[in-house]
Amino acid sequence: MLRIDADRARFREIVRGRIRTDLKRYLSTGELIGRSGNHSVSIPLPQIELPRFVFGSNDEGSGAGQGESGESGDAKARASASGQAGEDPGLHILEVEVEFDDLAQMLGEALALPKIEPRGHKTMETESGRYSGLRVHGPESLRHFRRSFKNALKRTLASGQWDPARPCVWPEREDLRFRDKKSVRKPDSSAVVVHMMDVSGSMGREQKEIVRIQAFWIDTWLRSQYRNLEVVYVVHDAVAKVVDQHTFFHLRESGGTKISSAYELCLRLIREQYRPEDWNIYPFHYSDGDNWSARDTESCVSLLRDELLPRVNQFCYGQVKSAHGSGQFKKDLDAALPSADKLVTAAVGEKSEIPESIKAFLGRGR
Repeated sequence: MLRIDADRARFREIVRGRIRTDLKRYLSTGELIGRSGNHSVSIPLPQIELPRFVFGSNDEGSGAGQGESGESGDAKARASASGQAGEDPGLHILEVEVEFDDLAQMLGEALALPKIEPRGHKTMETESGRYSGLRVHGPESLRHFRRSFKNALKRTLASGQWDPARPCVWPEREDLRFRDKKSVRKPDSSAVVVHMMDVSGSMGREQKEIVRIQAFWIDTWLRSQYRNLEVVYVVHDAVAKVVDQHTFFHLRESGGTKISSAYELCLRLIREQYRPEDWNIYPFHYSDGDNWSARDTESCVSLLRDELLPRVNQFCYGQVKSAHGSGQFKKDLDAALPSADKLVTAAVGEKSEIPESIKAFLGRGR
């Protein structure tokens, strides 16, 4: 068993090394997202299978040079050369499962991401590690012998059945007590991620794919930093609403764009459900930079400066390049809030720029 464990550990290190080498490529593609599970992700690693001999039949008349049967042999050779079947080695894919914690560690190493210092602490009820409580039901393995015998002795004395000459005590079902873990309330770091995205007609499939890849890696990193993480999805055109994950990445509207509607909904969520005293708050907004008017952009700046930035750990705006988008909103934010320490903006023109955007969002350790 020791040799098997050593071989398995060595294989895992080889796989981790290969993943580290190709991590930049995975950061720019959606390969991993479709293979993600609850606790791990399947990573496709290419491998080449070594060539090997394949023995055929030795029937007479199956090859060329056999007189009249030569035609069939030629035909067979031509069929093999036509691409219908072959015996050459091919490229195969090996699926390797990697825990999200390991993947997050590789991401942190690749992008030199600092650890996050939590701000808010939410008091949560958790089970302690010691069996310091008692209950009346449970498995025999957790039966508390002393307490059960004491209860049986009390019942025997109270009922007048105690005989000093024959001191026997037989516990009954109601006398039994079992060890139990006590639930205690203790502070635990909690975080909420609010992903907001423009789903108007100018945001196409390519732009949403970039957002999907960014959101996957952002969530992977933040889950490694917080024990309790909630994710909220908000879509907006002229009106904002909360949706599920599938709708967030597949919904497309044809209306205009009013960014302030998303910021107002985000503020309402923070006030009603995610108090800054209890939660570490991370809003991420994705758009192609178009807004319906300069007046609404002024409203967005006001909401950020006066309401959102004082309440959140960090507000991130990611602008994806679109053939129909002007890209003006990022310029307006940078010009209006140049010294806002909690505001981070980044532009992504194509998938290869995703790693730089992720590093900009997560590289401050907030």
